[in-house]
Amino acid sequence: MKPLHQIIKKPLVTEKSNMQKEISETLVFEVALDANKVEIKQAIEKAFNVKVKDVRTAIVAGKVKRVGKNFGKRSNSKKAYVSLSEGTIDFFGV
Repeated sequence: MKPLHQIIKKPLVTEKSNMQKEISETLVFEVALDANKVEIKQAIEKAFNVKVKDVRTAIVAGKVKRVGKNFGKRSNSKKAYVSLSEGTIDFFGV
């Protein structure tokens, strides 16, 4: 297994992800493109000491951006929607 910091890049804290966290105890993380569901589940359980019930993934296509006359493309990313069965994760420690 790869190191945790190579699998889990960062938590995505947005309005949509906060609503999902409140309603269905689902957290959203940005993960490595080559990470699979089993690796993501093990990394989350090990890093945050919680019990993961389910992991769903989605690949987000990078946007085409323009700077002056030049066009470029942002790189693709992968999101992991993690449902918890036991425990919670507080990102802000409030």
